[in-house]
Amino acid sequence: TDEIMQQEIRPLVAVDIIEQLHRQFAILSGGRGKDGAPIITFPEFAGFSEIPDDDFLNVVTYLTSIPSLEAASIGFIIIIDRRRDKWSAVKASLTRIAGAFPGNLQLVFVLRPSRFIQRAIADIGIKLYRDDFKMKVPIIMLNSVSDLHGYIDKSQLTRELGGTLEYGHSQWIHHRTAIENFAMTVKTTAQMLQTFGTDLAETELPNDVQCTEELLSSHTDHHSKLKDELKLAVKQGATLLTCIREPVTRSANSKLSPDELENVATVERLLAQLDETEKAFDQFWTKHHLKLEQCLQLRHFEHDFREVKLILDNLMETQAGFADIGDSVTRVENLLKEQKHLEEKGQEPLEKAQSLALHGEQLIQNNHYAVDSIRPKCVELRRICDDFTNETKKKYDILGKSLELHKQLDKASQWCEAGIYLLASQAVDKCQSQEGAETALVEIEKFLVTAKEHQLSNPKEFYNQFDMILTPEIKANAQRIVQKLEDVQEMFDKRQVSLKKLAAKQTRPVQPVAPHPESSPKRASPKITRPAAVENLGEFCGAPGRGPAAQNGNHALCHVEGRAGSAMLIHHVLLPSTSSCHHIINELIETERVYVEELQSIIEGYASEMDNPSLVHLIPSALQNKKEVLFGNLPEIYYFHNRIFLKEIEHCIENPELLARCFLKRKEDLQIYEKYCQNKPRSEALWRQCGDSIFFQECQRKLDHKLSLDAYLLKPVQRITKYQLLLKEMLKCSKNSEGTAELEEALATVLDIIKSVNDSMHQIAITGYEGDVSELGKLLMQGSFNVWTDHKKGHNKVKDLARFKPMQRHLFLYTKMLLFCKKREENTDGHEKTASYSFKNSLKMSTVGITENVKGDNKKFEIWYNGREEVYIIQASSVELKNTWISEIRKVLTGQLEACR
Repeated sequence: TDEIMQQEIRPLVAVDIIEQLHRQFAILSGGRGKDGAPIITFPEFAGFSEIPDDDFLNVVTYLTSIPSLEAASIGFIIIIDRRRDKWSAVKASLTRIAGAFPGNLQLVFVLRPSRFIQRAIADIGIKLYRDDFKMKVPIIMLNSVSDLHGYIDKSQLTRELGGTLEYGHSQWIHHRTAIENFAMTVKTTAQMLQTFGTDLAETELPNDVQCTEELLSSHTDHHSKLKDELKLAVKQGATLLTCIREPVTRSANSKLSPDELENVATVERLLAQLDETEKAFDQFWTKHHLKLEQCLQLRHFEHDFREVKLILDNLMETQAGFADIGDSVTRVENLLKEQKHLEEKGQEPLEKAQSLALHGEQLIQNNHYAVDSIRPKCVELRRICDDFTNETKKKYDILGKSLELHKQLDKASQWCEAGIYLLASQAVDKCQSQEGAETALVEIEKFLVTAKEHQLSNPKEFYNQFDMILTPEIKANAQRIVQKLEDVQEMFDKRQVSLKKLAAKQTRPVQPVAPHPESSPKRASPKITRPAAVENLGEFCGAPGRGPAAQNGNHALCHVEGRAGSAMLIHHVLLPSTSSCHHIINELIETERVYVEELQSIIEGYASEMDNPSLVHLIPSALQNKKEVLFGNLPEIYYFHNRIFLKEIEHCIENPELLARCFLKRKEDLQIYEKYCQNKPRSEALWRQCGDSIFFQECQRKLDHKLSLDAYLLKPVQRITKYQLLLKEMLKCSKNSEGTAELEEALATVLDIIKSVNDSMHQIAITGYEGDVSELGKLLMQGSFNVWTDHKKGHNKVKDLARFKPMQRHLFLYTKMLLFCKKREENTDGHEKTASYSFKNSLKMSTVGITENVKGDNKKFEIWYNGREEVYIIQASSVELKNTWISEIRKVLTGQLEACR
């Protein structure tokens, strides 16, 4: 530091007066007096008096600044060599030195001129002018160098003064220049380090990864450059030190002069200063670099924290969205799959979060400066991970209980359905005998034992078990099923009471309930007569119709939905009616949900599997590219019920009066069943051909269905017939209320749809007609009749026709044409009979007439053609059917007449 300070206050350096120094009119040889005073020699110089004052002052000032402060404080010894000069030169030299010497003087030695005259003049002159020189130190006049040796040792004098001190002026200038350059280098380097250190200390740490990386890279590059500068400076100092010591290195007998020793000391001090500066800088840099690296670590940690937290927050938000606990086994299983998928999706972010938290703790352990920022983030990460894990476990627990509940509810519902089926399958006529009643009792008792096996002996027990975790909707569903259990149990109790009475005492026979209106006791329906189309559609379902099953006394409702008969219907028909409209609505919604689930299972378990590459090899060749034939428009029906109809009727739970509007609003949409039923024969034919394939067996196994696909393909046909029964029950419980008119209209709408569907099914079975039935107009009616014909060339009296056997004909009434067909039924591969209608004759409606009454039979009416050239006597199965047909025919004829007008 002292050396630097000295360098800072020096006015001159060698390079500034390099030309004046090379003139060598004054030298600092490095010699010392006996007390260590520095010696400045003014050698003989011819033009000394002509040296400009500034040049003289600069050189003398520079030379006096070179020795150390300690040596300079002793005082300088001046040697003026004027042996070859005149007294005037001596006088001029003393005068200039006295007036301009900047340092402290100790002695002045003058080697007087050697010529006799000049010596004498010098002796006189010094005596006369000593006071004029105004020197406070002695001026010693010497005659020869030997006199000088008496004052100064030869070793401190150069060869020119008879001494042994080695001195080369050029080398001296070179050393001085190098030392001063090195000192400047040390100073500059120190200043650069100081400036860089100040910049580092004042640098604000960036807030993002990229800027931190750029700053770290910039500072590291700058540090490397400064380190290179330091190395160069040290190398420069070492080289300079070697050069100064070169005489000693070259010769063991050589010794460095005091000035040279001072030069060595100066260079060594500068090197030591460099070393200290470098150490201080390295220490500061180490701290700064560590802080930058920790800053970069912090920015990486914060960046990763934001990314991971965003993902975790999204996961938590998604998980929070899984509020649904399911309303069925299938739904809960799907929710469990979704939860499992979410858990798997969250596994990687959770691992990243745990790893990041661990990394943050390691940063804290490594004494990171931002502990207060890192620790809360680690705590936050672990908290979110724990929350997600705990919430996931909670979701699994809730869904697990929900699944267990719904399985028990399904089991209870299936038990009810099985019980209802058992009750419905016990033929009433067979129970009239003691043996039949006892057999039915045994069946019921065996069945009731299964309630204990399924832990259903206390219906409310499992409901109460899950009461705290369920939503109000599912609680309502559970309560409904519990109520259903109680209703079924009540039905069994009442049946048991009745059967026990029959078993104990033979009662009079009970009138069997026939499956068709024409053979059943007359029962008034609210303003609407059930058309024969409903029974025909029931026959198409494969359910009992006019066959032996109906004759044996099975209940009428069984033929509509077969084994799928509901508790509500059995409850209303076999037992006294105690149900409310809400109960019917609940029954409708429950069966609608089951229906939608069954449609979904068909589409996902069969139709979609036909596109499964792993099962393609199991599909029979006859089934290839026939998916639309087999399933028809089943996806369209599923979409309508799942997305629209089910949601609308669910809104009727609290407002039963809205039910009729649902059917009226969706009248056009329900026409999709017509397309499905028209395709059904093709579907059944394809099933008979491929139904026993391994493909369908594998699909049935995966779905765990007890029935094969063909039974499920009947569901849409069964469902459309179910609606009219439910609407009739609604009419019973809401009679004389405000919504009765709408219910009657809704029932009429559904019956019309069933009729349209039924008619279209029969129409597609017409064979042999060469025209296009779609050009005949709307199909208004169809049905089977006894038909007699008469021509003008044949019998003259209509009454004679009765003696002839009638023809069995199936008539199709269109707006433009009346078709006469013959119904044919054929067995196909051991399956049920399939009906077809062979075309026999047709009448244009624009040329026919009608006679309503034929003598002798009020069930007959007459249709004549071309002015009675052809007459058709048609006998209906009932007067009501006859009147319906006459009404429709008259509407067609009236419409044609008005069109002509």
